[in-house]
Amino acid sequence: MNKLGLSDGSARGDDSWLDEPVLVVNQKGKLLEVNAEYLVHDRSGRQVGSIREVGQSLTKKAISHNNRTRRFQVLDRDGNELISLTRPTVWLKAKMVVRGPSGREIGQIARAISFDYSRFKLEADGRTLGTIRGENGRQSDFSIRDESGAEIGRITRTYAGVLKEVFTKADHYVVEIHRPLEEPLRTLVMAAALAVDTALRQQ
Repeated sequence: MNKLGLSDGSARGDDSWLDEPVLVVNQKGKLLEVNAEYLVHDRSGRQVGSIREVGQSLTKKAISHNNRTRRFQVLDRDGNELISLTRPTVWLKAKMVVRGPSGREIGQIARAISFDYSRFKLEADGRTLGTIRGENGRQSDFSIRDESGAEIGRITRTYAGVLKEVFTKADHYVVEIHRPLEEPLRTLVMAAALAVDTALRQQ
């Protein structure tokens, strides 16, 4: 069994990098972005994986703008799918579904009612295992907490430069996990952290 809880025959991807304490997520610079795509590096700069959006087109974006279902894949360095995320059309009233490589549902990421900054609940089997809480109005810094409220990680956004930010929307952010996590919290935390820009925050 691998860490996603699947038999060896269900998935052959290398998900060991999901245990890295520090990951840097860098958006590929594109003048006209259709499917969002990010590269993931460890703290030494080695590429370990990627995140990509699938199923979008210029026509879909032009017709439906933000009101459309969006799908994302977290991949290992060889392009094997480790995690898939589906954000439904009506995002404010629904939950993002997180699945393993076999298609089995692992849990969900749900918007939480908040009167200050963005907040998301990490849920599995009807139970809230943790939260991701925005810490400023720019939605650039997030605190990751377990069900007891203890901080277990952070997401910090840093910008690649004014010109690149304006013309290509390219930037990067750092994911820090303070301690090893058990499943399914491990996968839910990494899915939400890696997709905080592509799936949760990006408009």
